[in-house]
Amino acid sequence: MPDVLVLVDHDGHHVNKSTYELLAAARRLGDPAALVVGTPGTAARLGESLARHGATGVLAAESAEAAEFLLTPAVDALELAVRETAASAVLVSATTDGREVAARLAARLDAGLLIDAVDLDASGVVTQIVFGGSYTVRSQVTHGIPVITVRPGSFEPAEHPGTAVERTLTLPAVDPAASARVTDRRAAPAGDRPGLTEAAVVVSGGRGVAGAEGFEVVEELADAMGGAVGASRAAVDAGYYPHQFQVGQTGASVSPRLYVALGISGAIQHLAGMQTSKTIVAVNKDPEAPILDLADYAVVGDLFAVAPQLTREVAARRAVG
Repeated sequence: MPDVLVLVDHDGHHVNKSTYELLAAARRLGDPAALVVGTPGTAARLGESLARHGATGVLAAESAEAAEFLLTPAVDALELAVRETAASAVLVSATTDGREVAARLAARLDAGLLIDAVDLDASGVVTQIVFGGSYTVRSQVTHGIPVITVRPGSFEPAEHPGTAVERTLTLPAVDPAASARVTDRRAAPAGDRPGLTEAAVVVSGGRGVAGAEGFEVVEELADAMGGAVGASRAAVDAGYYPHQFQVGQTGASVSPRLYVALGISGAIQHLAGMQTSKTIVAVNKDPEAPILDLADYAVVGDLFAVAPQLTREVAARRAVG
């Protein structure tokens, strides 16, 4: 079967869950080949976990420059891998960085680009949610190899143990005049919560939370459920919560098993980023809020009364096993 290239999303020591989802998606098209771009030694650290999740090959594109320049090494590595392996498709996680990498690669290869796929079949037809969630469409590349970005959470990662053949790719030198150089890295404040795009449960707050202090209710419910915290654009614009937690068309696209919306009316921009969640629970005091029509379970009520009750009930049930 032809190789399907998967760009590995990692922190240098651990593979992000979205990559395991890509490997599951790639198996529908062919043999997944995982491309690791990083500093020397990175592929060796990640190879075992990639093989355990179905990668039949691990391509190591490593150099000291990989961490010095923004995205260009990943684009260079993918272009080289496509040309050397005659890959039949390329899958990239639909993150902020992933979308740019995929677009630049498609331009270089003169290939078709499909973005934000939420499903994929064996013939290469992808399902997308478009126009702010108003339509579901099925698309297929008709020119060149498909370059596809996949929305995190759309596929279920699964172990598929095997032996991955390792191969080394020699990255070309980066042209400093044509590439953005990374001058500093600062870790985002992190706690014990899972990442927003990788969490099985996301609890989000909106304008109805009524202030930064109101997000304590959102955080408490998320912690009780072992989930991540999200926010609507309205809440972020109002300064209630940091921008990196925004869910929606101009923020993160999520597809968790459970999405809880507290005080979110359901503007189309927000729905576009979360409506593929497996189960949606919405709490809003406005019975006409659009999100209530989308929700699997809708509660018309004061979130400050409903959410604490839910937090206590979840905590009590988890305490007894």
